[in-house]
Amino acid sequence: MCEMAVCKSSKKKQQSYISVPSQIISSISQSSLESLLVSPKKKLQSHPSKLRALLHSPRFLVFLIFLLGFLWMLRTYDFDPSIPFSRNPCAVSQEKGEILNWLSSSQLSMEGGTLEESGFWKQPDGMGYRPCLDFSERYRREGDIIVRDRAKYLMVVVSGGMNQQRNQIVDAVVIARILGAALVVPILQVNVIWGDESEFSDIFDLDHFKNVLANDVRIVSSLPSTHLMTRPVEEKSTPLHVSPEWIRSRYLRRLRRDGVLLLRGLDSRLSKDLPSDLQKLRCKVAFHALRFAPHIYEIGNKLTERMSSNGPYLALHLRMEKDVWVRTGCLPGLTPDYDDMINNERKVRPELLTSRSNMTHRDRKLAGLCPLNALEVARLLKALGAPKGMRIYWAGGIPLGGADALLPLVKEFPHFYSKEDLALPRELEPFSKKASLMAAIDHIVSEKSDVFMASHGGNMGHAIQGHRAYAGHKKTIIPNKRHMLSYFVDSSLPEAEFNEIILNLHQDSFGQPEIRTSKSGRDVTKYPIPECMCNNTNVA
Repeated sequence: MCEMAVCKSSKKKQQSYISVPSQIISSISQSSLESLLVSPKKKLQSHPSKLRALLHSPRFLVFLIFLLGFLWMLRTYDFDPSIPFSRNPCAVSQEKGEILNWLSSSQLSMEGGTLEESGFWKQPDGMGYRPCLDFSERYRREGDIIVRDRAKYLMVVVSGGMNQQRNQIVDAVVIARILGAALVVPILQVNVIWGDESEFSDIFDLDHFKNVLANDVRIVSSLPSTHLMTRPVEEKSTPLHVSPEWIRSRYLRRLRRDGVLLLRGLDSRLSKDLPSDLQKLRCKVAFHALRFAPHIYEIGNKLTERMSSNGPYLALHLRMEKDVWVRTGCLPGLTPDYDDMINNERKVRPELLTSRSNMTHRDRKLAGLCPLNALEVARLLKALGAPKGMRIYWAGGIPLGGADALLPLVKEFPHFYSKEDLALPRELEPFSKKASLMAAIDHIVSEKSDVFMASHGGNMGHAIQGHRAYAGHKKTIIPNKRHMLSYFVDSSLPEAEFNEIILNLHQDSFGQPEIRTSKSGRDVTKYPIPECMCNNTNVA
């Protein structure tokens, strides 16, 4: 039985598709095709009797009728062999495949013209801001000395998911620069949740990382022989948001004495308010040095091309997994059984709750602290003018409740795809057992989308927001949850009035340029102005 969210009733008319891999088509040369379709003229002239006999043959007439019928079928169903199809829309392949149904390219192409004309795709005014990493003369002079140093080495162990590790690697490079030490390629701690044993070079382009930072920090693959027997000074309890001065006073003397310093748990340890040159270095690491490995970029770009082949698309990072509901202190609102499941899990493991344990679920929701569920995402997108026929790329894990949790969203926007839907058979096999690599693929397709939205912030949402700002302020919808959710629970509001209110609340939430220093504690890799981007008005 077909159990997918968007699968149609078996009573309705079924459609069949014939899939021909594009590799087979491209492997046939033009001359080979012509030789199959056009008989040599001389042979036709030399055997006229055979040709007449063939034309009058009943078998030939039956074959001709079959061929014409086959061609008519291809034209009727707008067959395109270059686009991959699921061999069976209800087949059980991967877990996301059980939820989503691959829709035909003919459905997409019919609406392509109206999609591009929708105002939903209009990009914000970037106000002329562009990347601008002009380091000071003092920074460059100090860099010449630092990269020649062979006495001090910093080792770091980074933890968490791929985007959390990415943030810690950025901070590790800056700390190495503050200490004037060489940085040993960061060690990625094995993720106990997903069992991912990926190393740095499995995810990121190591040679590119070294080359881009060659004038800022010396990156080495391992400790030199002179330091191999040195027992590193290990620091496990660095406070949150420390300054460069604190780092020097705490570590520099010991590092000079022992030669090697080992740091763990760098998440949010370094202050977000740093001197200008160090802020520029953070941008250089995040936006230039940390490039995904070539094999990840290749598959990410392929999936991006498939998503964009029929027009613009929205990338949607959904945070509806079980652990997200537990950690945020929120409820999924699917059924009382699911709410009880989350409440019981939270009681058994109260340490998982990340903030404000004294607030009720309703208070958290109205304060904008909860992820949006599928119904809320659908209503928000409709209010913002999203066309029903738009294509959505779904990034994120399997939601609690599976297909049922996504039904309200898929009903409103049926062209709903994940990387599993876009990939050819076995194309994702090299990545499927490693959550970090799969997250990297989602990152690429989301970053390159025409519009991006995250249902609940998080490390990936923040990282992509920063990348899209640095790339020219591509449209990024930032849900104004704190102000909009009270209208979501007001059932007396007519839909037209609701849509107008929600649209007005988001006029400044589409990824327009924002000055980082307008609010304290903002991360420059999320808000790169003014340290890392400039326009004609703020060029020195």
